[in-house]
Amino acid sequence: MISFDDFLKVDIRVGTVTRAEPFPEARKPAIKMWIDFGGELGERKTSAQVTAHYTPEALVGRQVLAVVNFPPRQIGPFMSEVLVLGLPDAEGEIVLLSPDQPVPDGGRMH
Repeated sequence: MISFDDFLKVDIRVGTVTRAEPFPEARKPAIKMWIDFGGELGERKTSAQVTAHYTPEALVGRQVLAVVNFPPRQIGPFMSEVLVLGLPDAEGEIVLLSPDQPVPDGGRMH
């Protein structure tokens, strides 16, 4: 069990994917994404192993949820700045979490 204060330390925000491209250098198939979190956060980049359900083209314009306050992490030649969130489907492939209707970029999850 964690305390509510521990939960509040995790900063989960919504952003819109502005650019996405294949990440062939990754050990497992992945897609590089640039996500606009608006205002104070601006654009941040990440990579995600979501190729089973998404193409780079399908991700552009999509809103996603991400943890924005982890330290950057080097993934091969790419520096990942946020962690996009998803859930495994029945085969273990990741399905991204996103709002079911448009919301302002940068909104913090409650």
